[in-house]
Amino acid sequence: MSSVSEGRFRSSSVPLITPVITPGPVRTTLRTDDGVHIEAVYEPCAADAGNAAETSFDGTAIVVAHGFTGSVDRPAVRRAAGVLGRRAAVITFSFRGHGGSGGRSTVGDREVLDLAAAVEWARALGHRRIVTVGFSMGGSVVLRHGALYAGRSTAGAEAGGVAEREGCIEARTEAHADAVVAVSAPARWYYRGTAPMRRLHWVVTRPVGRLVGRYGFRTRIDRGDWNPVPLSPVEAAGLIAPAPLLIVHGDQDPYFPLDHPRMLADAAGDGAELWLERGMGHAENAADESLLTRIGDWAVAR
Repeated sequence: MSSVSEGRFRSSSVPLITPVITPGPVRTTLRTDDGVHIEAVYEPCAADAGNAAETSFDGTAIVVAHGFTGSVDRPAVRRAAGVLGRRAAVITFSFRGHGGSGGRSTVGDREVLDLAAAVEWARALGHRRIVTVGFSMGGSVVLRHGALYAGRSTAGAEAGGVAEREGCIEARTEAHADAVVAVSAPARWYYRGTAPMRRLHWVVTRPVGRLVGRYGFRTRIDRGDWNPVPLSPVEAAGLIAPAPLLIVHGDQDPYFPLDHPRMLADAAGDGAELWLERGMGHAENAADESLLTRIGDWAVAR
């Protein structure tokens, strides 16, 4: 099922700790704060390909968070990474329970720890500025991560309080994002207002559905209920400022209607931009080259 040959990537079993100049992609395994091993890929900015001697890890890196049932090697994720990589270095990874990563999917809860590990890796490589770009489930994760892992700002104390309330996340400045992009993200949990979301809930909550997820979509899903229920995306959107936030949503999204992005933008207030894309469907599969290029431009400009 892999769309990218393993031979493309230099491999490592542990994250790199110090900046190292490399001419090509690096595949590694990250360890999250709760001990789950996550596969991840680093690709330097393609714009620097002709200047290998001058290439360094400083500057902007974009960390891409895929949607439910995605993985680092899915064609849509690799395509997004390729387009974004023309503007900045890119890190892609597979959420827990997806692809070659360990653990089981909690469908947006503990996944925030996976994203934090990828952001920390980017900073360990020497990148000074990190932008997270999440699609669908990954969009909800980048929103929660942006709130819970606040930088040194007035939002830090409040986000830290929320993290303590959730009982599973310690907000640390080295894992924070400097800007956040949420594409096709839900605003609230347990939404069943569309047929695709009712099917998704069946996959997640029913034993037979989880078997379909495991063998049909190569996604291993945790059987437990959320306890406690994590911070909702709309609550998180209001805690991300002063970091810039971009909310992108298609007007033909079959999963989440337009009230979701509008709720997120309203919650974020002046700290957010909202792009409603004409004719666009859902998440990374529907994001065309033009949109991804604009997102990359926004990421490096902010």
